[in-house]
Amino acid sequence: MGFAIPGIPYGCTYALFAVGLILTYQATGVFNFAFAAQAYTSAFIFSILTLNEHWPVWLAFFVSVVLLAPAIGLAFDYFLFRRIPNTNSMAKVVTGISLLVGIPSLLTVIFTNQPFYNVPSILFNPNDVYFHLFGLQDVPINGIFLSTVIVTAVVLVAMVVLMRYTSLGLKMRGAVESRRLVQLDGINADRVVASAWAISSLLAGLAGVLLAPQFAQLQPENYITLMVTAIAAAAWGVLRSMPTAALVAIGLGIVELTAEGYLPTGGILYDSVLPVLPMIVLVAALLFVPGMRSLDDTKDPLASVDPPTPPTAAASRAPTMDKIIRVAFYVLLVAFAVSMLTWMPRTWEGVFNQGIAFSVIFLSITLITGMGGQLSLAQATLAGIGAFTAGQLASHFGLSLLVGGIVGAALAAGVAVILALVSLRLKGLGLALMTLAAALVFDQAVFSRTAVNGGQSGLTLKSKWAGLGIFNPNGHALFVVGVAVLVVVTLAILQIRKGTIGHYLGAMRGSETAAAGIGINLTWQRVMIFALSGAVAGIGGTIYSLFQTNVNANSFNAELSLVFVVVVVTTGVSTVEGAIQAGIGLTVIEQLVTYLPGRFGGNSLVFVLFAFGALTYASHPEGVLEFQKRTWTTRFDRLFFTKGSPPGLAAARDGGPSPGTALPATGVGPHE
Repeated sequence: MGFAIPGIPYGCTYALFAVGLILTYQATGVFNFAFAAQAYTSAFIFSILTLNEHWPVWLAFFVSVVLLAPAIGLAFDYFLFRRIPNTNSMAKVVTGISLLVGIPSLLTVIFTNQPFYNVPSILFNPNDVYFHLFGLQDVPINGIFLSTVIVTAVVLVAMVVLMRYTSLGLKMRGAVESRRLVQLDGINADRVVASAWAISSLLAGLAGVLLAPQFAQLQPENYITLMVTAIAAAAWGVLRSMPTAALVAIGLGIVELTAEGYLPTGGILYDSVLPVLPMIVLVAALLFVPGMRSLDDTKDPLASVDPPTPPTAAASRAPTMDKIIRVAFYVLLVAFAVSMLTWMPRTWEGVFNQGIAFSVIFLSITLITGMGGQLSLAQATLAGIGAFTAGQLASHFGLSLLVGGIVGAALAAGVAVILALVSLRLKGLGLALMTLAAALVFDQAVFSRTAVNGGQSGLTLKSKWAGLGIFNPNGHALFVVGVAVLVVVTLAILQIRKGTIGHYLGAMRGSETAAAGIGINLTWQRVMIFALSGAVAGIGGTIYSLFQTNVNANSFNAELSLVFVVVVVTTGVSTVEGAIQAGIGLTVIEQLVTYLPGRFGGNSLVFVLFAFGALTYASHPEGVLEFQKRTWTTRFDRLFFTKGSPPGLAAARDGGPSPGTALPATGVGPHE
């Protein structure tokens, strides 16, 4: 009893988040990865107003929760999610992840990295014990217990009544099925969905401010951890049943706290199994709850009228312009290589070497997402598998890091294959959650082990393990090795895209049902693209560790997997050049930010820039950088190379209709 009963308020914190996630999904059709960021934002502003500005608690609550939280939700709907078709689950997930990465970083940029301790409670004093349950002295009921249990119960009842027994709840569910079809029945679907966003965001703000006093220091990671456990509970409710999710969440809280009390510290169960218990529960739900396999099955009868993705800049430019661009590219490439090997300052040489390593890792995202149409949130983890394997083989057996990198790539590919096999029936959101769970399991149970990570400071690499002068301070040898690997991987991916495999993957992205109908083995293609992506990520992880001269778990954690997706989506996930531009661009911008005053937030500003660039994915799934390239390519094309061309030719290259082809009567332009 002394451990189980105190687990109830912990479970209620998970339940509050789970109810909020289900409400958003049921009322808007969006699995809101940004829910944790919204909760943190309200708690952050509440803390500023109460601790720094000394506002009364009730007034700070009114501003941060009642006013700010719904306003954020309405902004999400109006500027972002309203523009995403119901059937485009990948755009919804990418947009949510971008907000999760970008919003806490934006707060750091605006307000600087302020630490907040002892945030005041909006209800009961967390330090006061009001009574002892059943008269037992080891079961005190304090303010945290009362606040979380009472608020969770009230919220759960209110949300169930709203969704099941009110006309607004019925309209919300109808708008999720098909916003356009609901409008044909005379209902203002935009207003209905906006109301849903306001309510769910109000709940996020309430959860953030209510739970803030539980943390020793207010940090965004606290809310992200809560959300991960809440996702596991929501999955057992099939993202539909709030009572089921709440019961699972409370059960998780009780089991976790009871296990912490009885399991011996230092054992494998305590150190490796208990931290990943929520992920195990999530994986079990994804595998054994039938409804989780059909989350992305479209129910919108008007989904077929959504316009196709526009072509890339390379595919839309005139042949003459294409030749000019290719020649200019090779000239710049040679100039860059000569500069790196001669006069480039060591600081910037290191920047570009790091960018090359990131580029190799990011090419794995081009494979799995751009070509395979699958969203993986575990690419940094796969890179870490390659890096740790190479480092451990060198440390224990003296094997060359380059040879160990090949072994690490093979092991990363094997892990990716296992991940593909266990998630064969999942796609879209379900697959994203499965890969996120895998990344978190490696974070907590594998990379955290001293036998793997070499200790708190990581596994330091020795120059004798690398050879070829790779660890020479001038960085020339590392540049040559990195470029050689990048060229080989790039050519291999281009060859795959041009070949039969690339055509098969293109057919699968268009329609898996149609692809299976013409004889394509969907299982084999999916497993193969996962394996190739894992191998490339593993190789990239080894190259990155050579640059760092160290293999550290913090360099390959699950949060970085989210950041990697955001960065590549910004530049262009469907092209090889987009991945390379993402790798180089990330490191160059990080270096440029160091020249700015610390007031601008350092790396937080970098994350903000890429996160808000990725928010354009809904309108421009080819990437905002690729969109701009295509736009300017078309302008130069029309200005210099298409004078006198038949009407409609340039429009066809720009992703518009070919001559004589009419757009669907949807009111949606060809680039939206």
